[in-house]
Amino acid sequence: MKKGYLITIALLCLIFTSNAQEENTNASNFGLKGGYNLAAVSFDGEEETGQRHSFHVGIYGESFVSKAVALQLELQYSQQGYQVKSNGGTFTQKLDYINIPLLFKMYPEDSFYLEVGPQAGFAISHKETFDSSFNLFDTSQEFEPNKLDWGINFGGGFKTNNGVSLGVRYHLGLGDIYEDQGSPRNRVWQFSIGFDL
Repeated sequence: MKKGYLITIALLCLIFTSNAQEENTNASNFGLKGGYNLAAVSFDGEEETGQRHSFHVGIYGESFVSKAVALQLELQYSQQGYQVKSNGGTFTQKLDYINIPLLFKMYPEDSFYLEVGPQAGFAISHKETFDSSFNLFDTSQEFEPNKLDWGINFGGGFKTNNGVSLGVRYHLGLGDIYEDQGSPRNRVWQFSIGFDL
C-alpha cells in the first residue's frame, strides 16, 4: 500500500515537472544589476565582525541549457570589508573587488529561481580607518589584502516576464583576505535588482 502511494506521488511530480518545463518561456539574455551589500569578515570560521553597509553593481549574461536550467556569468564591482566597534572607537576596513561569479540556476517555476556557484574576486583597492571618540587619536593602519579572493555563492529570487529580477545571495568566502592569524574570510549578503536589456 505504501509503495503504491510512493509511485503515485512520483508520477504526479514527474507530470508536474514536465508541464512546468513546457510552459516555461525563459530565454537567454543579458542585463544590468546592482544593489545593497551587508559585508563582514569571519575569523577562524566562527567569530564574525560587524557589517559594512555598501553596494554592488555589474552586468550579467544568462544562458538557458534547458527550459528550467540556466548558467549565469557576471562581472561585478563590489564594496566589501567590515567594521569593528569598541569603546575606543570604530575600525573600518573598506575592500573593493571586481568579482566574477558563475552561477548554476534552476527555475522550479517560471518566475522563481535558485542559484549556486563559484566566484573569483580581484581586490582593486583598500582603505583602513580608525575613528576614535577624540579626533586627536584618529589614525589609519594599512592591511594589504591578497589580490585574489574566491568562494561560493548561494541564493534565489524572482524574475518577471519583463526581465526584472529581485534576488538575494550569500557569498561564503573560502580564501583568506590577507596573511594573518585567524583566517579572515569574506561573508557578504547581497540584495539586488536586475534588468534584462
